[in-house]
Amino acid sequence: MPVDILKKRKIAVLGSRSVGKSSLILQYTENHFVDSYYPTIEATIPKTITYRGVEYECEIIDTAGQDEFSILNSKHAIGIHGFVLVYSVASRNSLEMVKIVYDKIIDFCGRASVPCVVVGAKLDLPNRCVYRCVLHIPICLCLGSDFYAVPHSSHVRQVATADAESLAKELNAAWIETSAKLNTNVSKVFELCLAEIEKSTGKGQPEPKPSTCLLM
Repeated sequence: MPVDILKKRKIAVLGSRSVGKSSLILQYTENHFVDSYYPTIEATIPKTITYRGVEYECEIIDTAGQDEFSILNSKHAIGIHGFVLVYSVASRNSLEMVKIVYDKIIDFCGRASVPCVVVGAKLDLPNRCVYRCVLHIPICLCLGSDFYAVPHSSHVRQVATADAESLAKELNAAWIETSAKLNTNVSKVFELCLAEIEKSTGKGQPEPKPSTCLLM
């Protein structure tokens, strides 16, 4: 299909630092997972997505981590069709940051709502255990021949699914949990985002316009 007749969509992926935004995008676009953390400045990755028999020429924008005092970059709001807001299921603070980022987008664009997917990343973490070590020697709890690893605090689920679903409902957004490491529900994230974009348009309506801002 010629590029000029593909539907073009821009999707921005935002959230707190180290919640797995880049890992999610890398797994989706390159089928590859990197366990190491490298802070992201910004990257735009092209990806053609087929959803419900329609091809979309997408630009997926990977962004630097946000905090409460970060200023939203205009490039991450203006000209964007849909948003993927990521939190870690092992960080309650990162879920709270989703609401803060969403409010920044709404305030910046002067709109009542935007097409959005709330994504709980690192679904695999609460099932992992690590050994507490002294001088690199594992210290385990032992009972007979059974050994038990001691869970690390950052590997414990802090966000209940009900709480995340409730926030997504409040934001009128889709919601899903994923694991980039296990490639669980990764493609579904972007399919849901396209669905939210199309839903905001309505059947038989003209092409959706990307987000714009109000100049004061």
